[in-house]
This record gives sequence, structure tokens and C-alpha cells, in this order.
Amino acid sequence: MEKLTENVIDVLQQYTGKPKPDDVVSRPTELCSEVALFRIQLSGEWLYQDNPLPTKFAKLFASILHCIDGEHFLITPVEKVRIEVVDMPLVIVGYLKHAQAPMLTLKTSIGTEHHLTDFNLLKLTDFGIYLPLERGLWGKLNRACYYHFVNEFNLTDDNGLNA
Repeated sequence: MEKLTENVIDVLQQYTGKPKPDDVVSRPTELCSEVALFRIQLSGEWLYQDNPLPTKFAKLFASILHCIDGEHFLITPVEKVRIEVVDMPLVIVGYLKHAQAPMLTLKTSIGTEHHLTDFNLLKLTDFGIYLPLERGLWGKLNRACYYHFVNEFNLTDDNGLNA
């Protein structure tokens, strides 16, 4: 019965066009174009070919946004699109400090949520406070969140946090 089952699976895969597990090859996604189709403004607003992108689409695209070697890309299994970012791709407008664990839940201007557990990677510059996110991304605190953050946490000279 085992041999018959394998034959049925082979026949079904031929008709559905799905590759066999041995045929699937993982390869890096190719860059579609050298020209950036998207731009993320200093305010966190997303533009597509210099036109404002609705927030629901910006939120969707942010889920596939990556930073690789200082460059930003939207990456899917079949496409890779360059993104131009003025400062940081995500503007953090709020956060929630968890009482049980040293963790923050960060909320961005486009409505995405991210979790920060390693406070040692925080960057404090003359231009603002930057927090590390997933996929190599960084978020910048907006003005109101910046003042709230500074008042709530005791920032040390070595850019760490004392909670």
C-alpha cells in the first residue's frame, strides 16, 4: 500500500504543477529595479512614486520591510524592491512597559507593533532616540514619545537604560 500511495502523490503533483520537495531550491531574491519606487519620509509617511500611500498599505508593506547593510528593501519570495528612507523607516508614537519582564511593546505611526527586549542596543543621538526592531530595522521615537521616554527611564551616559 505504501508504494501505491507514493505513486498517487507523484501523479497528483504532476497535475497540480507543484514541485516535489527535492525540486524546491532556495535562492536569494533578485532586486527588481535599482530605482526606489517607495520613499519613507522623516515623518514616517510612506510614498509610492511620490504619491501618499494609504496607511493600510504602508502597514502591509512594513511587514515585509528589511534593512540589509544599511539599505531598505521590501522582500517577498519572488521580488525585492528598494525603498528610500529619509531617516528611519518607522516612527514610534507610543510604548507600553511590561511589569513582569523587561520588555516594551512599541506602537508605530502606521499602527504596527513591535517588541523590544534588549535595551542595550538603544541609540541616543542629537537627533533622537532610536530603538532596534526585527529584520534589521530601527524605529525613532516621535517628539511626544521621546519626552515621555526620557521622563520614565533614567538614561545613563553610556546609552544604556536603568529601569
